[in-house]
Amino acid sequence: MALTSDLQLLLSRRRFLELSSTGIGGAALATLVSGDLLAQAPAASPGAIGGLPGLPHVAPKAKRVIYLFQAGAPSQHELWDYKPKLEGLRGTELPPSVREGHRLTGMTATQGSFPIIPSHFKFAQHGESGAWVSELMPYTAKVADELCFIKTMHTEAINHDPGVTFLQTGAQLAGRPSIGSWLSYGLGSMNADLPTFVAMVSNRGGNPVYDRLWGSGFLPSEYQGVKFLSTGDPVLYLSNPPGVDQNDRRRFLDDLDTLNRQELSRSGDPETSTRISQYEMAYRMQASVPDLTDLSDEPDSVFERYGPDSKTPGTFAANCLLARRLAERDVRFIELFHRGWDMHTGLPRRIQVQAKDVDQPQAALIQDLKERGLLDETLVVWGGEFGRSVFCQGRFTEETYGRDHHPRCFTIWMAGGGVKPGTTYGESDDFGFNIVKNPVHIHDLHATILHLLGVDHTKLTFPYQGRNFRLTDVHGEVVTGVLA
Repeated sequence: MALTSDLQLLLSRRRFLELSSTGIGGAALATLVSGDLLAQAPAASPGAIGGLPGLPHVAPKAKRVIYLFQAGAPSQHELWDYKPKLEGLRGTELPPSVREGHRLTGMTATQGSFPIIPSHFKFAQHGESGAWVSELMPYTAKVADELCFIKTMHTEAINHDPGVTFLQTGAQLAGRPSIGSWLSYGLGSMNADLPTFVAMVSNRGGNPVYDRLWGSGFLPSEYQGVKFLSTGDPVLYLSNPPGVDQNDRRRFLDDLDTLNRQELSRSGDPETSTRISQYEMAYRMQASVPDLTDLSDEPDSVFERYGPDSKTPGTFAANCLLARRLAERDVRFIELFHRGWDMHTGLPRRIQVQAKDVDQPQAALIQDLKERGLLDETLVVWGGEFGRSVFCQGRFTEETYGRDHHPRCFTIWMAGGGVKPGTTYGESDDFGFNIVKNPVHIHDLHATILHLLGVDHTKLTFPYQGRNFRLTDVHGEVVTGVLA
């Protein structure tokens, strides 16, 4: 009998805590945000749905981000960071003083020699800015005056998985929210009929790209990215099952909503609230997503601009065109993952194929956004998880050389959204190996992206495991030199 009473007492305590989780927490929250605090907070983003009180912290320059993530680490030596002095040093040993303290991967740690290898490809200056761009990127060279090159990115990660994870989440270990999820959480949505954060992966092979890279980590799951697929339904389970029409679907969701709200009032579990909103979002997406992905309204001139692959679902070109359509519909964060840049051998041949994948469509995206009046309010970011070594990996050859990972210095570019166009920021040494001027860390890049969207990276936090977390951890400085 005593055991039964103890069990009842335990259950009643648990029940009390469940029921009071929103009541007590809500009372505390009401105290924190009442009165003068709310009066002093800046207004939320115009037209935003959801988001945190008090955001934006500063006047935003951009409304959305299109991140063209190049998984596998593109070689800055072949694409963006021209080093003419290397030609006279072809095949000579990289001075130990240059690579002093450099961390090597297991793929080159046992090499007895580190021969310098210049780029196999020619460079030329383009536009009024005189930006140096490789012959591999002739279309991108035409929009050079729209671009802001950062040639001094650096990171601690030296292998792909922690490197990609760091770029996406601000930490090398998996489990943190992605940058798109942070922005969804902080700024909310601008379109109730589409996800706030969309991810697309090109069908080009290469290093694996995991769903956690657009995951919400410890944030509520409503802030995770939605992956668009290239075959079948663009989003899983978008179509009704056989024998179920739209009226049946609506009645089913209404009944399910009633049950979920009963559970929410009983437990106060925020994930139940997430389920309610996500079911409704899925219903609205049944109309909005097919309209988005139906390219029949695009004229032939658009497909010609984005290139021959733009009519093939799952290509980088097709995803760039979808990115523009998502931007038109006010999706907050759009990320394209393009794999295949990991070139430890056979780089001269392989990088030509890779560059052809991306060159025309990414330039078309910049031009298209500008002509439609969207570039000024859209921040476009291009880059990988780290760069490539100036020395040859493996046997030195002119036609089949490869390059190892290089986290100490690499290049990305940005366009639109409040960055200074026609700019090159930072400088590497004559070997493209070390930074000599204006270093930019991953945390600095994240701080700058958030700043351009009106977010102070030190104030966008979430309580978890006893402390407040943020995308930039305890680091990061806004790179003011790239701001327009």
